[in-house]
Amino acid sequence: MARTSSSAWLLTARCLLAVFGGYLLTYMASAALARLLPVKPVDAVVIAALLSFVLYLGFIIWSFAAARLSRVWLSLLLALPLGLIGFWPQLMGRMA
Repeated sequence: MARTSSSAWLLTARCLLAVFGGYLLTYMASAALARLLPVKPVDAVVIAALLSFVLYLGFIIWSFAAARLSRVWLSLLLALPLGLIGFWPQLMGRMA
């Protein structure tokens, strides 16, 4: 009985991490990509938005394919530098 309960919690954790963690990573990556692409800002936003669907799907698949759940948690640390790149001008504007 304990094994079933443990695996149910692991599956629930993977599902929540795939949905919410994937959203966080995708949001930050699309903001950074829209800032870094060397095209017009409107085109950069469209390209980043289209690529975000592929990135989100890839993260969801990877969160279930990863051998250990801790690797998926550690991959969310990538969202921090991506968020800083994507939102740096807004952060500096609020601090000034």
